[in-house]
Amino acid sequence: MNARLFLRSHSRRTRAVVAIFFAIAVASCGTSGSLRHKPIVQGYDNSIPGVEKISPERYISGNNFLLKNKQRQWELYVEGDPLQIGLATGALEDSLLKKQEKVFFSKIEEIVPSKNKQKLLRKILTWYNRKLYLHVPEEYKTEIYGLSQYTSHDYDFIAPPYLRSLYLHGAHDIGHAMQDLMLVGCSSFAAWGDKSEDGNLILGRNFDFYAGDDFAKDKVIAFVRPDKGNPFMMVTWPGMIGAVSGMNNQGLTVTINAGKSKIPLIAKTPISILTREILQYATTIDEAIAIARKRQVFVSEAIMVGSAKDGKAALIEVSPKNFGVYEVANSADQLLCSNHFQSESYKNDKRNSDAIENSHSKYRFDKLTEEFDQNPKINPAIAASILRDTKAIEGGLPLGYGNEKALNQLLAHHGVIFQPVGLKVWVSANPYQLGELVCYDLNEIFGKRHDGKSLETLSSPEFAIAKDPFADSDAFRKYEQYRIEDRKMDEFLDKESEMSDEFAQNYQSLNPDLWIVHYKVGQYHFARKEYAKAKPHFEVALTKEITTLPAKKHAQEYLKKINRKLN
Repeated sequence: MNARLFLRSHSRRTRAVVAIFFAIAVASCGTSGSLRHKPIVQGYDNSIPGVEKISPERYISGNNFLLKNKQRQWELYVEGDPLQIGLATGALEDSLLKKQEKVFFSKIEEIVPSKNKQKLLRKILTWYNRKLYLHVPEEYKTEIYGLSQYTSHDYDFIAPPYLRSLYLHGAHDIGHAMQDLMLVGCSSFAAWGDKSEDGNLILGRNFDFYAGDDFAKDKVIAFVRPDKGNPFMMVTWPGMIGAVSGMNNQGLTVTINAGKSKIPLIAKTPISILTREILQYATTIDEAIAIARKRQVFVSEAIMVGSAKDGKAALIEVSPKNFGVYEVANSADQLLCSNHFQSESYKNDKRNSDAIENSHSKYRFDKLTEEFDQNPKINPAIAASILRDTKAIEGGLPLGYGNEKALNQLLAHHGVIFQPVGLKVWVSANPYQLGELVCYDLNEIFGKRHDGKSLETLSSPEFAIAKDPFADSDAFRKYEQYRIEDRKMDEFLDKESEMSDEFAQNYQSLNPDLWIVHYKVGQYHFARKEYAKAKPHFEVALTKEITTLPAKKHAQEYLKKINRKLN
């Protein structure tokens, strides 16, 4: 299940484990070697760029600019050498950077409120990132250094700004390592040849990385023109220079999907840094593979690479001790990916088998297969409908809204669609991937200079895909209300305070097909030893489509205990 539901439905002890590994990602302060490390800044222009504030939603600095479009997304354009890009990004994103850091570190305080425990946690984790700086290319350390000059000093007690910014680039990897605890799940696909409406490559993906509602509020669509390599775009957030979804001006795309990972004990190359390197320096699948082979990673990840030059897509499947490449037969013309590996290299991998058998990965893969069977020719509109689909597999139990078995889990940071040959990309506006899919044409964006003072957007409005009507429906409003009530439900579970039957009935009525609403009410009554009241809720939960096999077993175990108590 995703982080939101997991943290709300498991024991305090388990939540503490989650807190530890979340803190690894954002609160390690390094050992003496990393603390002494300094990035290379000699030979670069280190002058601090001036920023002109045109309005609260538009800033310029030389040729660089940051603006908020009418869909409420930030568009960033930066260019230059690594230090210039870092400094310009930091200067333009200044207040956003500080806000995003607060979001991350507030999450730690929420999960581990005790100051003494936070201090102990930092001491325990001081060694974790001690080797990270050895696995990040020099130019990206320089860029991160430039950006870090604009981060808050409120968190210097955790680590100096540069090291703290460097370590935050491992947060995504730690989140995906938590796949062992069923915290994340992304879906992606590609079609070309006979499976594509125009015969050219098209790709789509949902990035279901959830770190709280505030995390996704300041989405950044970045357009970067480095002095070396390919200009590229990526969907990101303030302070993040790595790539989770992106395309360069050669029509090469990257997206990432978590694989089953051990909890890593030492940081190496963050996946987003590896994919950033691929975006910047690769133009073909083979070049992307060569770059990936050079780097040591510390979690398992499938990197979907689409290439206009190759006219197809492939999966590069990386892990700390293995490496595989998966390509479909020429006649297939489609590539689907959820959260398990498909190459021969992982055929006998036990963790990968576990992901297939026990998680929601296989269900979503089968749902993608069904979507492709029902849609023989994929175009951008059809790709959008696939990414937005909340429904179950045909003939299956209803999922409810927010179920991790759905392609659209109603928590995505973003959905994105690529057409590499035409260099077009669509990025979803909030809420989730339901808002308007805003189109960007890299030919237009990188083909000329732009006046940041007068520019309202870098997008091409004539190619936009309309907002999903579901976002204005009564069902969606009930789902959003369910999320509010779900937080109250967690307070009843955590604080063991009194919950009325009326609250429980309303809570369940807002999202009746979602198993967790019945499971949690059952948990509440079980904790209060009200076994007769708890029983029907677990029984109903077991009639729903439960996210994972372990979660289903937990519900069954509760019911067995209740029956023993009542008999």
